[in-house]
Amino acid sequence: MRKILIVAALLAAAPFSASAEALSYTYVEGGWTQFKTNDDLLDDPKVDGAYLRGSVAVAEQVHVFGGWSRTSKTYHYRDGSMKLELNQPELGIGYHMPWTDRVDFTADAAWVRQNVELTDRYYGHSERYKDHVNLGRVTMGVRGKPSRMTEAWAKAGYMDGGNNFKGTWVGTLGGQVNFTKTWGLVGEISGYRDVTQFSAGVRASF
Repeated sequence: MRKILIVAALLAAAPFSASAEALSYTYVEGGWTQFKTNDDLLDDPKVDGAYLRGSVAVAEQVHVFGGWSRTSKTYHYRDGSMKLELNQPELGIGYHMPWTDRVDFTADAAWVRQNVELTDRYYGHSERYKDHVNLGRVTMGVRGKPSRMTEAWAKAGYMDGGNNFKGTWVGTLGGQVNFTKTWGLVGEISGYRDVTQFSAGVRASF
């Protein structure tokens, strides 16, 4: 959380070039993602997969967004295997307000659903277990352009799932390097409690 606040302060205070391109809130991106849990007993388990995310500006300062990620890992043992899958869709709405010519204040609210599936195969038999939880998440932060071809964002907030998921603080740090006005490479780290998600992909902005 402290790192996120430091990055947010640096973005807000940094001098930005007047020739920088404006921030776009209409884009689509996709790539690789990984969820990692800090657990010494289970040797820090992690699942890898892919994600797809998009945003559409629906008004001058309002945008809607959605995403989906699917990750999995198979553990093999002497007489069978166990496959763990995590699917996570999300849908939300965001607000942005200019602080400077190249830095925006951002706020958003989203619905997130975590679907977990475990398939255990042994001696020719198979058993499947499923579970899910619906979460609400709200965050606030900053988004800006340190240079004409780069972008960075930081945000922090709270996520809660009622009786099925005790509320917790969440945080995100991300950045983009543009090759053209449309295309760029993006990277992001987000986390809550002992869970960290890493993402890297390609974004097309419009």
